[in-house]
Amino acid sequence: MAKADGSYLRELAKIERQDVIILDDFGLQALNSHNRITLLEIIEDRHNNGSIIVTSQIPVQGWYNIIGEKTIVDAILDRLIHQSHRLELHGESMRKKRGINKG
Repeated sequence: MAKADGSYLRELAKIERQDVIILDDFGLQALNSHNRITLLEIIEDRHNNGSIIVTSQIPVQGWYNIIGEKTIVDAILDRLIHQSHRLELHGESMRKKRGINKG
């Protein structure tokens, strides 16, 4: 419906104007066909034009299951990974540590 009434393109244009886009906790839920295409469009528009920060508890190899279509995952990863700084954190959750210390 959003594509039919033009609001989809307006929302994409709003996102495109942002300096930084943050995808926090990416992968908590599998994407459907509409969501995976929208994610690809957003990332494609940002490629070489802006910054994207992605946080996820899912290793990058697990994104194939989350996104659900290998060709689209490859396209997304191609745009994200080749010009990225990747930080992998190890150890216990800070939420868990802080919860123990408050006790």
